[in-house]
Amino acid sequence: MNPFVVLIVGILILLLLIVKFKMNTFVSLVIVAFLIGIGLGMPLDKIATSVQNGIGAQLGELSIVFGFGAMLGRLVANEGGAYRIAHTLIEKFGKKRLQVAIVLASFIIGIALFFEVGLVLLIPIVFAIASEAGVSVLYLGIPMAAALSVTHGFLPPHPAPTAISASLNANTGKVLLFGIIIAIPTVYIAGPLYTKLARKIVPDGFERRGNLTALGPQKDFKLDETPSFGLSVLTSLFPVVIMALTTIYELTVHGGIKPKNPSLLDGIISFVGSPVVAMTISLLFAMYTMGWGRHRPSKEIMGALEDAVKSIAMLLLVIGGGGALKQVLIDGGVGDSVKTLFTGTALSPLLLGWLIAVVLRVALGSATVAALTAAGLVLPLMQQSGVDPALMVIAIGSGSLALSHVNDAGFWMFREYFDLTIKQTVLTWTVLETLISISGLLGTLILDAIFH
Repeated sequence: MNPFVVLIVGILILLLLIVKFKMNTFVSLVIVAFLIGIGLGMPLDKIATSVQNGIGAQLGELSIVFGFGAMLGRLVANEGGAYRIAHTLIEKFGKKRLQVAIVLASFIIGIALFFEVGLVLLIPIVFAIASEAGVSVLYLGIPMAAALSVTHGFLPPHPAPTAISASLNANTGKVLLFGIIIAIPTVYIAGPLYTKLARKIVPDGFERRGNLTALGPQKDFKLDETPSFGLSVLTSLFPVVIMALTTIYELTVHGGIKPKNPSLLDGIISFVGSPVVAMTISLLFAMYTMGWGRHRPSKEIMGALEDAVKSIAMLLLVIGGGGALKQVLIDGGVGDSVKTLFTGTALSPLLLGWLIAVVLRVALGSATVAALTAAGLVLPLMQQSGVDPALMVIAIGSGSLALSHVNDAGFWMFREYFDLTIKQTVLTWTVLETLISISGLLGTLILDAIFH
Protein backbone atom coordinates (compact mmCIF):
# COMPACT_ATOMS: atom_id res chain seq x y z
CA MET A 1 0.00 0.00 0.00
CA ASN A 2 1.02 3.62 -0.55
CA PRO A 3 2.84 4.81 2.63
CA PHE A 4 0.86 8.06 2.71
CA VAL A 5 -2.47 6.22 2.48
CA VAL A 6 -1.36 3.96 5.36
CA LEU A 7 -0.28 7.02 7.39
CA ILE A 8 -3.57 8.87 6.82
CA VAL A 9 -5.68 5.77 7.63
CA GLY A 10 -3.54 5.18 10.75
CA ILE A 11 -4.04 8.74 11.98
CA LEU A 12 -7.80 8.49 11.33
CA ILE A 13 -7.93 5.25 13.36
CA LEU A 14 -5.94 6.94 16.16
CA LEU A 15 -8.38 9.86 16.12
CA LEU A 16 -11.34 7.44 16.20
CA LEU A 17 -9.93 5.45 19.14
CA ILE A 18 -9.10 8.53 21.25
CA VAL A 19 -12.05 10.82 20.41
CA LYS A 20 -14.93 8.46 19.57
CA PHE A 21 -14.16 5.45 21.77
CA LYS A 22 -12.42 7.45 24.53
CA MET A 23 -9.58 4.91 24.59
CA ASN A 24 -6.44 5.62 26.61
CA THR A 25 -3.93 7.57 24.46
CA PHE A 26 -0.98 5.27 25.21
CA VAL A 27 -2.95 2.12 24.34
CA SER A 28 -4.27 3.80 21.16
CA LEU A 29 -0.75 4.81 20.04
CA VAL A 30 0.64 1.28 20.47
CA ILE A 31 -2.32 -0.32 18.61
CA VAL A 32 -1.99 2.15 15.71
CA ALA A 33 1.80 1.65 15.59
CA PHE A 34 1.20 -2.09 15.04
CA LEU A 35 -1.53 -1.45 12.43
CA ILE A 36 0.63 1.03 10.48
CA GLY A 37 3.55 -1.43 10.56
CA ILE A 38 1.31 -4.16 9.09
CA GLY A 39 -0.11 -1.73 6.49
CA LEU A 40 3.41 -0.75 5.41
CA GLY A 41 4.28 -4.41 4.82
CA MET A 42 6.95 -4.63 7.52
CA PRO A 43 7.92 -8.18 8.62
CA LEU A 44 5.70 -9.00 11.60
CA ASP A 45 8.61 -9.80 13.95
CA LYS A 46 10.26 -6.47 13.02
CA ILE A 47 7.12 -4.48 13.94
CA ALA A 48 7.27 -5.69 17.55
CA THR A 49 11.00 -4.84 17.67
CA SER A 50 10.33 -1.35 16.25
CA VAL A 51 7.66 -0.67 18.87
CA GLN A 52 9.94 -1.85 21.69
CA ASN A 53 12.91 0.13 20.37
CA GLY A 54 10.76 3.23 19.88
CA ILE A 55 9.47 3.17 23.45
CA GLY A 56 12.91 2.35 24.90
CA ALA A 57 14.80 4.99 22.92
CA GLN A 58 12.21 7.64 23.70
CA LEU A 59 12.09 7.03 27.44
CA GLY A 60 15.76 6.18 28.06
CA GLU A 61 16.96 9.71 28.82
CA LEU A 62 13.58 11.39 29.14
CA SER A 63 12.32 9.35 32.09
CA ILE A 64 15.00 10.93 34.30
CA VAL A 65 14.58 14.43 32.85
CA PHE A 66 10.76 14.37 33.19
CA GLY A 67 10.72 12.52 36.48
CA PHE A 68 13.28 14.78 38.18
CA GLY A 69 11.73 17.87 36.53
CA ALA A 70 8.31 17.01 37.98
CA MET A 71 9.87 16.41 41.41
CA LEU A 72 11.70 19.75 41.35
CA GLY A 73 8.51 21.57 40.34
CA ARG A 74 6.51 19.86 43.07
CA LEU A 75 9.03 20.83 45.77
CA VAL A 76 8.98 24.50 44.65
CA ALA A 77 5.16 24.52 44.54
CA ASN A 78 4.64 22.74 47.89
CA GLU A 79 6.94 25.12 49.75
CA GLY A 80 5.21 28.22 48.33
CA GLY A 81 8.11 29.15 46.03
CA ALA A 82 5.78 29.73 43.05
CA TYR A 83 3.46 31.78 45.29
CA ARG A 84 6.42 33.94 46.40
CA ILE A 85 7.63 34.49 42.79
CA ALA A 86 4.19 35.65 41.58
CA HIS A 87 3.48 37.94 44.53
CA THR A 88 6.93 39.56 44.59
CA LEU A 89 6.86 40.38 40.86
CA ILE A 90 3.33 41.79 41.06
CA GLU A 91 4.33 43.92 44.06
CA LYS A 92 7.41 45.26 42.24
CA PHE A 93 5.71 46.03 38.92
CA GLY A 94 2.59 47.64 40.38
CA LYS A 95 -0.95 47.90 39.03
CA LYS A 96 -0.03 49.63 35.75
CA ARG A 97 2.26 46.82 34.65
CA LEU A 98 0.36 43.86 36.07
CA GLN A 99 0.44 41.98 32.76
CA VAL A 100 4.25 42.16 32.60
CA ALA A 101 4.46 40.85 36.17
CA ILE A 102 2.09 37.96 35.36
CA VAL A 103 4.04 37.10 32.19
CA LEU A 104 7.37 37.02 34.07
CA ALA A 105 5.95 34.98 36.95
CA SER A 106 4.26 32.53 34.54
CA PHE A 107 7.44 32.21 32.48
CA ILE A 108 9.62 31.40 35.50
CA ILE A 109 7.05 29.05 37.04
CA GLY A 110 6.25 27.58 33.61
CA ILE A 111 9.86 26.44 33.13
CA ALA A 112 9.79 24.54 36.43
CA LEU A 113 6.26 23.10 36.17
CA PHE A 114 4.27 21.23 33.52
CA PHE A 115 1.57 23.28 31.80
CA GLU A 116 -1.45 21.87 33.66
CA VAL A 117 0.28 22.14 37.06
CA GLY A 118 1.38 25.74 36.35
CA LEU A 119 -2.16 26.65 35.33
CA VAL A 120 -3.72 25.18 38.48
CA LEU A 121 -1.08 26.89 40.65
CA LEU A 122 -1.28 30.34 39.05
CA ILE A 123 -5.02 30.75 38.52
CA PRO A 124 -5.93 31.36 42.20
CA ILE A 125 -3.11 33.98 42.36
CA VAL A 126 -4.34 35.63 39.14
CA PHE A 127 -7.93 35.70 40.44
CA ALA A 128 -6.89 37.23 43.78
CA ILE A 129 -4.77 39.94 42.08
CA ALA A 130 -7.47 40.72 39.50
CA SER A 131 -10.01 41.19 42.31
CA GLU A 132 -7.62 43.38 44.33
CA ALA A 133 -6.65 45.54 41.32
CA GLY A 134 -10.19 45.77 39.96
CA VAL A 135 -9.35 44.27 36.54
CA SER A 136 -10.86 41.39 34.56
CA VAL A 137 -9.52 37.88 35.31
CA LEU A 138 -9.19 37.35 31.54
CA TYR A 139 -7.05 40.52 31.26
CA LEU A 140 -4.41 38.68 33.33
CA GLY A 141 -5.42 35.16 32.24
CA ILE A 142 -4.49 35.55 28.56
CA PRO A 143 -0.86 36.68 29.23
CA MET A 144 -0.53 33.94 31.86
CA ALA A 145 -1.73 31.23 29.44
CA ALA A 146 0.53 32.60 26.67
CA ALA A 147 3.66 32.43 28.86
CA LEU A 148 2.84 28.93 30.15
CA SER A 149 2.10 27.65 26.61
CA VAL A 150 5.34 29.03 25.18
CA THR A 151 7.46 27.34 27.87
CA HIS A 152 5.47 24.13 27.27
CA GLY A 153 6.03 24.19 23.49
CA PHE A 154 9.51 25.69 23.09
CA LEU A 155 11.68 25.10 26.15
CA PRO A 156 13.36 22.01 27.65
CA PRO A 157 12.93 20.35 30.14
CA HIS A 158 9.26 20.30 29.02
CA PRO A 159 7.97 17.04 27.50
CA ALA A 160 7.55 17.95 23.80
CA PRO A 161 10.75 20.01 23.20
CA THR A 162 12.88 17.59 25.22
CA ALA A 163 11.41 14.55 23.45
CA ILE A 164 11.83 16.09 19.96
CA SER A 165 15.39 17.16 20.84
CA ALA A 166 16.19 13.52 21.65
CA SER A 167 14.47 12.29 18.43
CA LEU A 168 16.28 14.79 16.20
CA ASN A 169 19.60 14.61 18.09
CA ALA A 170 19.48 18.35 18.80
CA ASN A 171 21.63 20.10 21.41
CA THR A 172 19.21 20.72 24.31
CA GLY A 173 21.06 23.83 25.50
CA LYS A 174 20.92 25.32 22.01
CA VAL A 175 17.18 24.59 21.82
CA LEU A 176 16.85 26.41 25.14
CA LEU A 177 18.78 29.50 23.96
CA PHE A 178 16.97 29.74 20.60
CA GLY A 179 13.69 29.00 22.39
CA ILE A 180 14.12 31.89 24.83
CA ILE A 181 15.08 34.30 22.00
CA ILE A 182 11.89 33.37 20.08
CA ALA A 183 9.73 33.11 23.23
CA ILE A 184 10.11 36.76 24.30
CA PRO A 185 8.40 38.42 21.28
CA THR A 186 5.99 35.46 20.97
CA VAL A 187 4.66 35.85 24.52
CA TYR A 188 4.23 39.60 24.00
CA ILE A 189 2.25 39.09 20.76
CA ALA A 190 -0.01 36.31 22.07
CA GLY A 191 -0.30 37.79 25.58
CA PRO A 192 -0.48 41.54 26.31
CA LEU A 193 -0.86 42.55 22.63
CA TYR A 194 -3.64 40.07 21.83
CA THR A 195 -5.47 40.96 25.07
CA LYS A 196 -6.17 44.43 23.61
CA LEU A 197 -7.74 42.89 20.50
CA ALA A 198 -9.58 40.17 22.43
CA ARG A 199 -11.28 42.86 24.51
CA LYS A 200 -12.91 44.17 21.32
CA ILE A 201 -13.74 40.72 19.89
CA VAL A 202 -15.17 39.14 23.08
CA PRO A 203 -16.05 42.02 25.45
CA ASP A 204 -18.55 39.81 27.33
CA GLY A 205 -15.74 37.30 28.11
CA PHE A 206 -13.90 40.02 30.03
CA GLU A 207 -16.95 40.47 32.28
CA ARG A 208 -16.74 36.88 33.54
CA ARG A 209 -15.46 36.36 37.08
CA GLY A 210 -14.05 32.87 36.60
CA ASN A 211 -14.72 29.64 38.44
CA LEU A 212 -12.33 28.83 41.29
CA THR A 213 -14.44 25.90 42.51
CA ALA A 214 -13.18 23.92 39.47
CA LEU A 215 -9.73 23.84 41.10
CA GLY A 216 -10.86 22.05 44.25
CA PRO A 217 -9.34 22.79 47.71
CA GLN A 218 -6.47 25.31 47.68
CA LYS A 219 -3.35 25.38 49.83
CA ASP A 220 -2.99 28.68 51.69
CA PHE A 221 0.46 30.24 52.08
CA LYS A 222 1.64 33.02 54.38
CA LEU A 223 4.15 35.08 52.44
CA ASP A 224 6.62 35.41 55.31
CA GLU A 225 6.72 31.62 55.70
CA THR A 226 7.64 30.94 52.06
CA PRO A 227 11.22 30.75 50.67
CA SER A 228 12.83 34.03 49.54
CA PHE A 229 12.19 35.33 46.01
CA GLY A 230 15.81 34.88 44.91
CA LEU A 231 16.02 31.32 46.19
CA SER A 232 12.66 30.39 44.63
CA VAL A 233 13.71 31.77 41.21
CA LEU A 234 17.18 30.18 41.39
CA THR A 235 15.73 26.76 42.30
CA SER A 236 13.09 26.93 39.53
CA LEU A 237 15.60 27.98 36.87
CA PHE A 238 18.58 25.91 38.05
CA PRO A 239 18.43 23.30 35.24
CA VAL A 240 17.99 26.06 32.65
CA VAL A 241 20.99 27.98 34.02
CA ILE A 242 23.24 24.87 33.92
CA MET A 243 22.25 23.87 30.36
CA ALA A 244 22.44 27.44 29.05
CA LEU A 245 25.91 28.08 30.56
CA THR A 246 27.20 24.83 29.05
CA THR A 247 25.89 25.78 25.60
CA ILE A 248 27.34 29.31 25.84
CA TYR A 249 30.74 27.78 26.74
CA GLU A 250 30.57 25.36 23.79
CA LEU A 251 29.52 28.11 21.35
CA THR A 252 32.11 30.68 22.49
CA VAL A 253 35.10 28.38 23.11
CA HIS A 254 34.63 25.83 20.33
CA GLY A 255 32.21 27.58 17.96
CA GLY A 256 29.54 24.97 18.64
CA ILE A 257 31.67 22.13 17.20
CA LYS A 258 32.70 19.27 19.47
CA PRO A 259 36.51 19.21 19.78
CA LYS A 260 38.31 16.08 18.55
CA ASN A 261 40.59 16.07 21.60
CA PRO A 262 38.50 17.52 24.46
CA SER A 263 40.32 18.83 27.53
CA LEU A 264 39.39 17.80 31.08
CA LEU A 265 37.40 21.07 31.43
CA ASP A 266 35.53 20.34 28.17
CA GLY A 267 34.63 16.89 29.48
CA ILE A 268 33.41 18.19 32.85
CA ILE A 269 31.29 20.95 31.27
CA SER A 270 29.80 18.56 28.69
CA PHE A 271 28.98 16.07 31.48
CA VAL A 272 27.38 18.64 33.80
CA GLY A 273 25.41 20.25 30.94
CA SER A 274 23.78 17.05 29.68
CA PRO A 275 20.03 17.13 30.50
CA VAL A 276 20.16 14.03 32.74
CA VAL A 277 23.06 15.34 34.89
CA ALA A 278 21.71 18.92 34.92
CA MET A 279 18.32 17.67 36.19
CA THR A 280 19.97 15.41 38.81
CA ILE A 281 22.07 18.29 40.20
CA SER A 282 19.04 20.62 40.10
CA LEU A 283 16.85 18.15 41.98
CA LEU A 284 19.47 17.69 44.72
CA PHE A 285 19.72 21.49 44.98
CA ALA A 286 15.90 21.77 45.24
CA MET A 287 15.76 19.02 47.88
CA TYR A 288 18.06 21.17 50.00
CA THR A 289 16.65 24.66 49.29
CA MET A 290 12.97 23.58 49.44
CA GLY A 291 13.42 20.74 51.91
CA TRP A 292 16.29 20.03 54.29
CA GLY A 293 17.42 23.68 54.32
CA ARG A 294 13.92 24.61 55.55
CA HIS A 295 14.05 21.89 58.24
CA ARG A 296 11.62 19.60 56.43
CA PRO A 297 11.94 15.91 57.41
CA SER A 298 13.20 13.52 54.72
CA LYS A 299 9.92 11.59 54.87
CA GLU A 300 7.97 14.70 53.85
CA ILE A 301 10.41 15.47 50.99
CA MET A 302 10.26 11.88 49.68
CA GLY A 303 6.44 11.98 49.89
CA ALA A 304 6.42 15.06 47.63
CA LEU A 305 8.73 13.29 45.15
CA GLU A 306 6.47 10.23 45.04
CA ASP A 307 3.37 12.38 44.45
CA ALA A 308 5.16 14.13 41.59
CA VAL A 309 5.98 10.83 39.86
CA LYS A 310 2.38 9.61 40.17
CA SER A 311 1.20 12.77 38.40
CA ILE A 312 3.40 12.18 35.32
CA ALA A 313 3.27 8.38 35.02
CA MET A 314 0.67 8.38 32.24
CA LEU A 315 2.39 11.29 30.45
CA LEU A 316 5.59 9.22 30.32
CA LEU A 317 3.72 6.27 28.82
CA VAL A 318 2.07 8.53 26.22
CA ILE A 319 5.50 9.86 25.21
CA GLY A 320 6.73 6.26 24.97
CA GLY A 321 3.73 5.42 22.76
CA GLY A 322 4.56 8.41 20.57
CA GLY A 323 8.11 7.06 20.31
CA ALA A 324 6.77 3.64 19.20
CA LEU A 325 4.67 5.23 16.43
CA LYS A 326 7.59 7.42 15.35
CA GLN A 327 9.94 4.41 15.11
CA VAL A 328 7.47 2.39 13.03
CA LEU A 329 7.06 5.35 10.64
CA ILE A 330 10.85 5.55 10.25
CA ASP A 331 11.48 1.78 9.97
CA GLY A 332 8.50 1.36 7.64
CA GLY A 333 9.90 3.94 5.22
CA VAL A 334 7.31 6.71 5.63
CA GLY A 335 10.03 9.22 6.54
CA ASP A 336 11.93 8.34 3.37
CA SER A 337 8.73 8.72 1.32
CA VAL A 338 8.27 12.22 2.77
CA LYS A 339 11.90 13.00 1.89
CA THR A 340 11.41 11.75 -1.70
CA LEU A 341 8.16 13.69 -2.08
CA PHE A 342 9.72 17.00 -1.03
CA THR A 343 13.19 16.57 -2.57
CA GLY A 344 13.82 19.42 -4.97
CA THR A 345 10.92 21.55 -3.71
CA ALA A 346 11.45 25.09 -2.50
CA LEU A 347 9.45 24.41 0.67
CA SER A 348 11.58 24.92 3.79
CA PRO A 349 11.93 21.75 5.95
CA LEU A 350 11.15 23.99 8.95
CA LEU A 351 7.82 25.00 7.36
CA LEU A 352 7.09 21.37 6.46
CA GLY A 353 7.80 20.18 10.02
CA TRP A 354 5.54 22.94 11.34
CA LEU A 355 2.72 22.06 8.89
CA ILE A 356 2.81 18.34 9.73
CA ALA A 357 2.70 19.15 13.46
CA VAL A 358 -0.27 21.53 12.91
CA VAL A 359 -2.28 18.88 11.01
CA LEU A 360 -1.56 16.23 13.67
CA ARG A 361 -2.37 18.68 16.50
CA VAL A 362 -5.75 19.53 14.95
CA ALA A 363 -6.51 15.83 14.44
CA LEU A 364 -5.22 14.40 17.73
CA GLY A 365 -5.33 17.21 20.29
CA SER A 366 -2.13 16.19 22.08
CA ALA A 367 0.75 18.60 21.46
CA THR A 368 3.30 15.99 22.59
CA VAL A 369 1.99 13.21 20.30
CA ALA A 370 1.73 15.62 17.34
CA ALA A 371 5.31 16.82 17.90
CA LEU A 372 6.80 13.31 18.21
CA THR A 373 5.03 11.99 15.11
CA ALA A 374 6.08 15.04 13.07
CA ALA A 375 9.69 14.56 14.22
CA GLY A 376 9.70 10.97 12.91
CA LEU A 377 8.43 12.12 9.51
CA VAL A 378 10.81 15.05 8.94
CA LEU A 379 14.01 13.50 10.36
CA PRO A 380 15.34 12.19 6.99
CA LEU A 381 14.44 15.47 5.25
CA MET A 382 16.17 17.53 7.97
CA GLN A 383 19.36 15.47 7.72
CA GLN A 384 19.41 15.97 3.94
CA SER A 385 18.74 19.74 4.03
CA GLY A 386 21.30 20.66 6.71
CA VAL A 387 18.76 22.57 8.84
CA ASP A 388 19.88 23.14 12.45
CA PRO A 389 18.10 20.44 14.53
CA ALA A 390 17.57 22.97 17.37
CA LEU A 391 15.51 25.19 15.04
CA MET A 392 13.55 22.18 13.76
CA VAL A 393 12.65 21.33 17.38
CA ILE A 394 11.14 24.81 17.88
CA ALA A 395 9.38 24.76 14.47
CA ILE A 396 7.71 21.43 15.29
CA GLY A 397 7.01 22.56 18.88
CA SER A 398 5.33 25.69 17.50
CA GLY A 399 3.19 23.67 15.09
CA SER A 400 2.11 21.34 17.89
CA LEU A 401 0.45 24.25 19.73
CA ALA A 402 -1.71 25.55 16.84
CA LEU A 403 -5.50 25.58 16.72
CA SER A 404 -6.19 23.96 20.10
CA HIS A 405 -9.87 23.02 20.14
CA VAL A 406 -12.34 20.58 21.74
CA ASN A 407 -10.02 17.53 21.59
CA ASP A 408 -7.36 19.25 23.74
CA ALA A 409 -7.49 19.12 27.55
CA GLY A 410 -6.01 22.65 27.76
CA PHE A 411 -9.05 24.03 25.88
CA TRP A 412 -11.45 22.66 28.50
CA MET A 413 -9.30 23.69 31.45
CA PHE A 414 -9.16 27.30 30.21
CA ARG A 415 -12.92 27.32 29.52
CA GLU A 416 -13.77 25.87 32.94
CA TYR A 417 -11.47 28.07 35.05
CA PHE A 418 -12.42 31.32 33.31
CA ASP A 419 -16.11 30.31 33.09
CA LEU A 420 -16.37 30.99 29.33
CA THR A 421 -18.69 29.75 26.59
CA ILE A 422 -17.29 27.54 23.81
CA LYS A 423 -17.31 30.51 21.40
CA GLN A 424 -15.47 32.75 23.91
CA THR A 425 -12.88 30.00 24.53
CA VAL A 426 -12.24 29.66 20.78
CA LEU A 427 -11.82 33.45 20.43
CA THR A 428 -9.41 33.65 23.37
CA TRP A 429 -7.61 30.33 24.01
CA THR A 430 -7.64 28.89 20.45
CA VAL A 431 -6.54 32.21 18.91
CA LEU A 432 -3.72 32.82 21.43
CA GLU A 433 -2.40 29.27 20.90
CA THR A 434 -2.44 29.80 17.11
CA LEU A 435 -0.67 33.17 17.47
CA ILE A 436 2.06 31.43 19.49
CA SER A 437 2.35 28.80 16.76
CA ILE A 438 2.68 31.30 13.88
CA SER A 439 5.04 33.61 15.82
CA GLY A 440 7.22 30.62 16.76
CA LEU A 441 7.46 29.56 13.10
CA LEU A 442 8.36 33.09 11.97
CA GLY A 443 11.02 33.28 14.70
CA THR A 444 12.64 30.00 13.59
CA LEU A 445 12.62 31.10 9.91
CA ILE A 446 14.30 34.41 10.86
CA LEU A 447 16.97 32.66 12.98
CA ASP A 448 17.52 30.13 10.18
CA ALA A 449 18.10 32.98 7.71
CA ILE A 450 20.58 34.62 10.14
CA PHE A 451 22.58 31.49 11.06
CA HIS A 452 22.32 29.41 7.89
